[in-house]
Amino acid sequence: MKDRGYLGVDVGSISANIVAADERGEVVALTYRRVEGDPIRSLQESLKDIARDLPAGFSVEGVCATGSGRMLTGSILGADIVKNEISAHARATLHLHPDARTIFEIGGQDSKMTVIREGVVVDFAMNLVCAAGTGSFLDSQAKRLNITIEELSERAVRSRNPTGIAGRCTVFAESDMIHKQQTGHAQDDILMGLCLAMVRNFLSNVCSGKEIREPIVLQGGISANRGIRRAFREILSAELIIPRYNMVMGAYGAALIAARAGLARTRFRGYEICERDITTRSFPCGDCPNRCEVIEIVDGRDLIGRSGGRCRKWEGNTDPR
Repeated sequence: MKDRGYLGVDVGSISANIVAADERGEVVALTYRRVEGDPIRSLQESLKDIARDLPAGFSVEGVCATGSGRMLTGSILGADIVKNEISAHARATLHLHPDARTIFEIGGQDSKMTVIREGVVVDFAMNLVCAAGTGSFLDSQAKRLNITIEELSERAVRSRNPTGIAGRCTVFAESDMIHKQQTGHAQDDILMGLCLAMVRNFLSNVCSGKEIREPIVLQGGISANRGIRRAFREILSAELIIPRYNMVMGAYGAALIAARAGLARTRFRGYEICERDITTRSFPCGDCPNRCEVIEIVDGRDLIGRSGGRCRKWEGNTDPR
């Protein structure tokens, strides 16, 4: 008898993640890969990785796509379900930690807070404009200091006297950091100051007006950073839960959504799409004054999907213009 399971795929601005889960929701295989400016190629390479790691004869019974690139991903894969990141992250969190009340999810380019009460999402907030409350804030400062983000993580927790950094804006933070270097502050203290600045920015902007209750779950790429974990603990005076699959919770939640959807038959296009020449093109929709840019996804000569537009009339539409 073949192993049956489901794929959850999360493609964002920084990473492409795939989780394969069985019918009970147990993870069978997972992959995490940097997008590096080419989401289509990263998705294809991630699919190759997951296919290699799956048990022989594993049968995909359903696919769910999530993340900021979910419409592109859904068309390429032939996803059965397309869900936003809030739903996917909440599903994974509640599966692993049913008593969770607050989720902090911080990625490379955006950050989110989700409020959960009695196992139900009741509120959320997102930061999609400023980088100061996201992982890219630390990435840019690490590059400025000529160290890796991993080194920043390890050195920040060694700080005994964290430096105060103006973290409301990435540009101001860099200027302030340079000033603190010039006045003789130890680099470990500056690094921990950057972590504290990023967390304060996240809490004051994304979480403003929201009630933060424990248990608090921290996930997303930034959750691997020890300095950020320390900053949250010190500022909130609370312990945070780092879930087992903290780096791929969106993909895991998407796999769980697919597993519980009761799909009769999957639309999954198969692993051979890894070798296909898939490209995108665009055109302006002239049906109203907005003139939205519509993105078309093309596999060879075949139009396999569209996305874009405020009214969503083009979502998934492959009819000739």
